Amino acid sequence: MFTESIPKLFYRGDPLDTSPQAFGELRSSQDARADREELHRRMEEDGYLYLPGLLNPKDVEAARIEFLERINRLGNLAPEVPVSEGVAKEDGVPLNLGSMGELAKNNPPLKKVIFTGPMMEFYEFFLGGPVGHFDYIWVRAKVAGQSPTTYPHYDNVYMGRGTQNLFTSWTPYGDVPLIKGGLMILENSHRLEEIKSTYGQMDVDAYCTNNDEAPYVESEGPPGDPRWPARINEGAYTHDAVGLQREVKHRWLTTNYQAGDLLIFSMFTMHAGMDNQTQRYRLSTDTRYQLATDPVDERWVGETIIGHGPAGKKGMIC
Repeated sequence: MFTESIPKLFYRGDPLDTSPQAFGELRSSQDARADREELHRRMEEDGYLYLPGLLNPKDVEAARIEFLERINRLGNLAPEVPVSEGVAKEDGVPLNLGSMGELAKNNPPLKKVIFTGPMMEFYEFFLGGPVGHFDYIWVRAKVAGQSPTTYPHYDNVYMGRGTQNLFTSWTPYGDVPLIKGGLMILENSHRLEEIKSTYGQMDVDAYCTNNDEAPYVESEGPPGDPRWPARINEGAYTHDAVGLQREVKHRWLTTNYQAGDLLIFSMFTMHAGMDNQTQRYRLSTDTRYQLATDPVDERWVGETIIGHGPAGKKGMIC
């Protein structure tokens, strides 16, 4: 159970319902770490595995400091406090996708956490064979007033062209108490068959070649066109996490994360972020893992990531 009373929490400025009927705590699977059968049972039952303390906290802290050093070089940390505090500069420029991508490039402390050691050992045990991973690393650097939080979505709509036996690791760098805006899971969302069979089967990069918008999609739009990022956000199931909870009547689940914790979930587990109410950066990564022998989504592997760019588009007659 939560060890303290739940503070007021928000999603994109809207208050979350934190009553026991609408909000709860993630179930820890620390007790099942050595039991593959039980881990699979819990993934099937819950759609996620929360593994407190799986990762080495010293390695996680080294990666956190590297992130903050890079954010500081971008001019986004308050100059009057130590870099290690991670306090945002009041007039800092919000980090965009390009900036956050740079936080992961040529970053040995980060790669030690996500591509070696306990992370890979766990997946080899859980999946029962040699493990592959996406090369692309999604970095999140959230701070109050600068970084809107993540819309509710299934990951499958963004990376569903390979195996669906693919798992996301959400890794926090540093402690993330509730008010710092950690990730939340929609309870039993992997069992919402109507949503899975409709929204869950979409491909955010698929488009109609016989549509008037086809030339725009194929060219990725003119440089700086604000409509292009909006297209990626079309992969969200909804922009309203508060309304979604009321609609499906399932609880949002989260916890007070600590450095070294790991949250793993399936491609059909609905998740979203909470607002960071502090001026200290909340840092996390999303990384993906699968059996090395399974088919892989070509958008996210290789030296040159094509991602959601023009080469990643899939045209069809609609």
